[in-house]
Amino acid sequence: MEWYIYAALVVAGVIAGFINTLAGSGSLLTLPLLMFIGLPPTVANATNRIGVLLQSAVGSASFRHQKVFEFRESLWFVIPSVIGSVVGALVAAGFNEHLMRIIIGVLLLFMFFMILYKPEKWISTHQVNLHKRPKFLIFVVFFLIGVYGGFIQAGVGFFLLAGLVYGAGANLVKSNALKVFITFCFTLFAVVVFAITGQIDYKIGLILASGQVVGAYVATRVAVSWGPKFVRIVLLVVVFVSSLELTGVIDLIIKTVRNLS
Repeated sequence: MEWYIYAALVVAGVIAGFINTLAGSGSLLTLPLLMFIGLPPTVANATNRIGVLLQSAVGSASFRHQKVFEFRESLWFVIPSVIGSVVGALVAAGFNEHLMRIIIGVLLLFMFFMILYKPEKWISTHQVNLHKRPKFLIFVVFFLIGVYGGFIQAGVGFFLLAGLVYGAGANLVKSNALKVFITFCFTLFAVVVFAITGQIDYKIGLILASGQVVGAYVATRVAVSWGPKFVRIVLLVVVFVSSLELTGVIDLIIKTVRNLS
């Protein structure tokens, strides 16, 4: 493989790690790249999780070091989410992927307007104490988000953020930190399964991950230093673009421009 392919993987990894940590859907960049360089879709999907796992580990450690969150307070959200992800993974087989992408895109567009409509929920700097056991409804919400995450990974970070901001009342920076740790727990189980079934290209995965951990580390510093207002702007942009990508609007625009030229 040529050197510039490795360089492209690292650069894409940095961008994806940054986007995933501040918002989500960085895999919309890395997955097509992995398939473009020749990995089969199933291997690309499995290999991509190496970077997600390592960037989440680095992001969680950095947020924890900056005292944004504590591992103990995240357990009330991690446990139902992980259980739900296992359930979702078990029922995922055989579903129409194209239809699911459109559904997710529409849901993300709805979330875009939610973030736009009530900015006070997203830009608050108030830190919430999450050590107390949350209400049963929160368990149900995060179990369902976990089911979605196990069923199909795309966009799950956005829904985790919405659950943490609206459900738990955490500010956006803290929600991002908790989201990253929950994602780490999700992905750890997935990587074990993919490793057992032999679907991971470790060389490519680790090269991509080297960029993702750098992007994740920078994103945690930016999130804490620049605050919720900046993170909300990034979130709005990424949610909107991801929605257009998943619903096929971007592909339609590209085809229209090509036909006109």
